[in-house]
Amino acid sequence: MPPGGAPLPRTSRNPRRTSRPVRLGATLLVLVIVVVLGWGAGLLLWTQGRIEHVETLSEAANTPGTTYLIAGSDSRSGDTVESDGTEGARTDTIMLLHKAPGGNSYLISLPRDTLVDIPGKGGYKLNAAYAFGGAPLLVETVEQFTGLTVDHYVEVGFDGVAQVVDAVGHVNLCIDRDVDDRRSGLVMTEGCHDVGGEQALSFVRARYFDPTADMGRQQRQQQFVGALMDRVTSPAVMLNPISQLRLAGAGSGALTTSEGTGIVDVGRMALTARSAMNSGGTLSIPIENPEYQTKHSGVALLTDEDDVAAFFASVADGSAEPAPAP
Repeated sequence: MPPGGAPLPRTSRNPRRTSRPVRLGATLLVLVIVVVLGWGAGLLLWTQGRIEHVETLSEAANTPGTTYLIAGSDSRSGDTVESDGTEGARTDTIMLLHKAPGGNSYLISLPRDTLVDIPGKGGYKLNAAYAFGGAPLLVETVEQFTGLTVDHYVEVGFDGVAQVVDAVGHVNLCIDRDVDDRRSGLVMTEGCHDVGGEQALSFVRARYFDPTADMGRQQRQQQFVGALMDRVTSPAVMLNPISQLRLAGAGSGALTTSEGTGIVDVGRMALTARSAMNSGGTLSIPIENPEYQTKHSGVALLTDEDDVAAFFASVADGSAEPAPAP
């Protein structure tokens, strides 16, 4: 006891007990972060190693912004589409995705029946460029037609579309009529439906039931891209490690990209496409005559050179007007 007989105040004997839960919580948080980062890094490396790369890009002078050329190959070499005698591969879907320097993003469908000048070949439908010279000639033809230099080329086959959709469970697609199309396999009733990979593939391929043919298919393809982006970024997929693994495996195994285009670039492409869809940046090229009769290629979509040049100039600098709300 101190002088005067007053007892000293007691000091707490358990300061460590009060701080222990805090330390435990901090330790658990660090462990969770390590696991998440380790999972993400491992998944990224595994996915990167599965992507096939090909030499496709041209030596054209770079243009401002970032431009992706997305091609859907109709090769019958996979298991999803039954062989119908078609040999080799053609581009059933061709889309140009551009992020302008100012930040605006645009997703533009390039109808495969568009009449273009294919370097070294002359006037043919756009999808003939791939048949003539594969991805490199398609890239060169699109660059000449649009005036935009392609920075990244991404190709996915028929099987890839179905596998990616099945990996995330389904996508929600809408149609304005009852359809039973034997040529594509599309069977849907009017309205919106959650569909699996096989029907999603039929949805983006179908054209003969629609009187607008390639133009209607173009709109359905854009709808599919938006629906897939919504599903991929949903909590049911983003917060589910099993779904992430399935998506990474299906997506990376189905992709063929230009040299230097990796999984990070593909991720940026997906975010750019989502931005374009959400901001109304899904555009259509100006068509002068949708039923132009050619000498050797049947009916094609005829464009006006000046109109196309003005259209893609506005896309390049980010001043293109968004599509009107439906």
